[in-house]
Amino acid sequence: MSQWSANINVMIKAARKAGRSLMRDFKEVENLQVSSKGPGDFVSRADMKAEEILQEELMEARPNYGFLGEETGEVKGEDPTRRWIVDPLDGTTNFLHGLPHWAISIALEHKGEIVAAVIFNPAGEEMFIAEKGGGAWLNDKRIRVSGRRHMIEMIFATGLPFGGRGDLPDTLQDLARILPASAGVRRWGAASLDLAYTAAGRYDGFWERRLQPWDIAAGLLMVKESGGLTASVYEGGDSMSDGSVIASNELVFNQFVKIVRNA
Repeated sequence: MSQWSANINVMIKAARKAGRSLMRDFKEVENLQVSSKGPGDFVSRADMKAEEILQEELMEARPNYGFLGEETGEVKGEDPTRRWIVDPLDGTTNFLHGLPHWAISIALEHKGEIVAAVIFNPAGEEMFIAEKGGGAWLNDKRIRVSGRRHMIEMIFATGLPFGGRGDLPDTLQDLARILPASAGVRRWGAASLDLAYTAAGRYDGFWERRLQPWDIAAGLLMVKESGGLTASVYEGGDSMSDGSVIASNELVFNQFVKIVRNA
């Protein structure tokens, strides 16, 4: 797209600056894999540094907006109707192990609604962008959810609870229902990218529980603006409040929701 809004341009600039910082650190991770200390502390510092860059860039451009970040927590703004929602490094474990599947996620919320989104994978040089009413884009190309009509031909993505905790039994039961009904399930460990890939038609759908607002805020808009549908895993729930999401194209959405909810 040749002409982005001012807010999208601010988000792109911030994502690229944080991305450069993370890529420098990512190139060091491989060297740390064999050290006695290991890369864990190093990656934590990389995560914090990226969020500091994002907060500085976004708040300098829009000083009245609020800010919600994974590391910083919530910072109230003079304008209570607008806030940035940021995950500086989604896919930390992938980053830690030298896997190039991680992203920076930035969303802009206005009066409780996500109106702009950027998900950037620096390792793959892929910038996913969406704006309310403006569609969804990957770099300069418009993206759409997949057009597949039959679940048995479709690939879905999900996540598993960290360390096997939390809702692992629920997710395993989901898999027992979805695997036989589909062409397969992938688990890549970065919810923002899973949603971006769903928006781009790479995955046919995605579901997960126990996520945080910064994990899904940008991705929810990305899917909607690419022609997809989203819902909470829980009937009557709200994804941003309960941290769960189901996303797919509209052709199989109702069927997918029923399977996930075991309705």
